[in-house]
Amino acid sequence: MATDSDIALANRLADAAGEAIRPLFRGEWAEERKSDATFVTEADRAAEAAMRAIIESERPDDGIIGEEYGNRNPAAARQWVLDPIDGTTSFIAGRPIFGTLIALMEGGWPVLGVIDQPVLRERWVGRVGHGTTFNGTPVRSAPCPELSNAVLGTTSPHCFSGEQVDAFMSLAKVVAERKIVYGGDCYSYGLVASGHMDLVCEAGLQLHDFAALVPVVEGAGGTMCDWQGEPLNAHSAGEVLAIGDPARLEDVIEAMAGAAHGHSHG
Repeated sequence: MATDSDIALANRLADAAGEAIRPLFRGEWAEERKSDATFVTEADRAAEAAMRAIIESERPDDGIIGEEYGNRNPAAARQWVLDPIDGTTSFIAGRPIFGTLIALMEGGWPVLGVIDQPVLRERWVGRVGHGTTFNGTPVRSAPCPELSNAVLGTTSPHCFSGEQVDAFMSLAKVVAERKIVYGGDCYSYGLVASGHMDLVCEAGLQLHDFAALVPVVEGAGGTMCDWQGEPLNAHSAGEVLAIGDPARLEDVIEAMAGAAHGHSHG
């Protein structure tokens, strides 16, 4: 399980990443559209390097799985999973809805997660068995009595391929269409934890994209799973659902399967 000192460390990692990222957000480089990617990479690398340096000095036996700099101590039971900038396109576009993701996994399962938005200085922290906080205050996901009233988020419909498109569109048909929010990346999952959004449905995610989200959403009373309803771990395929009200899980899975079965229940 994650300890208080793990939480303290995770908060310091997020602080260090934010210090590296903030000076580059909406920087002068926005003029040179060609080289946007290089500046994002600069911010990404600086943030990950700052986090890794802290873990390597204070937790030399723990493993690290990082988006930019790869794996360290891959055999360790405890692994820190780092995504310095989740939401690269939002970062390039000057939208402060990207985030730094920090997860601690034990035996392949996420036990602690941080979603940090360094520009707005908004931070969700969740750990298994302990509830989720937003800037230090406990938060709860919202009840959702009817799927037809849910607010659904996804980063982009372009992230779905083939049958995934059909499954997402089937879900979108059940949800009121004016209540679909696009372009949130990790930020949407924080909003589910805080009770502002009801559902997020995404595909094509890597471990560093989703590991931190699980303790945040579940600590707030929501549920996270793959599209079959199975819990997420190091081996999950990257088709991800976040549901603020676990009572709606079967409704969501059924709505998405509606594409395959060609019928829906009234």
